[in-house]
Parts: sequence; structure tokens; C-alpha cells
Amino acid sequence: MSVSTSNAYGKISISDLAIAKVASRAALESYGIVDTVSRRLSDSFSELFKKDAGGKGVKVTTSGNRIFIDVAVLIKYGVSIEAVAESLKEGIKYKVEYFTGMIVDTVNVNVIGLQL
Repeated sequence: MSVSTSNAYGKISISDLAIAKVASRAALESYGIVDTVSRRLSDSFSELFKKDAGGKGVKVTTSGNRIFIDVAVLIKYGVSIEAVAESLKEGIKYKVEYFTGMIVDTVNVNVIGLQL
């Protein structure tokens, strides 16, 4: 699926994969995040054979002009999980809204593990 909008110049359509790549990049730039990871083993195997796994660990769902994002991450050991998760949600929401011009309804952070 994709999100669409139109303006005076025409229609703009943004794919879920493009949104996932922006969210993944925003996650990796956040303090305390080590990596984005797949939630299921089958997802990990499928990403091994993809040329471009830019949206790894990010699931994007769209409904109309609303965007719902689920991100699975590894967090650095010793940081506050709550603080890092809140910062991550705000960072992803800001960057995706800036990139798309659409409203991000929710960002769910799933902490899969810690890395020493």
C-alpha cells in the first residue's frame, strides 16, 4: 500500500517501503539504539536474500492519510529503556511527518533485546 495526497501540481504517492526506510534511518540515528531487528525468524531469512533491506525491523501500515509504524530494536545496555523509547518515537514521528507531509498516528517500539 501507499499514502497519497494531491496538491496544485498533481498527485503524490509514497510507498510503505519508502516510509519504512525513513523510519529505520531515524531509529539508527537515535541515541541508545544499536540496530533494528526483525521480530520473526522467517523475516530474518527473507531479508538475507533481499538486495535492499532498508526497512529492516520496521512495519508500516497506512489507512487513508494516517501512518502507523511498528519498529523492533536492540537497545544499548545501561540506558533507560523508557527514555530511549520515547526519544525514538518522537524522532521517527518527526522525520516521517517531515518527509511525507502526512500525519503519523502511532509509533510502537518493541525492544527485542539488549546489547552489551
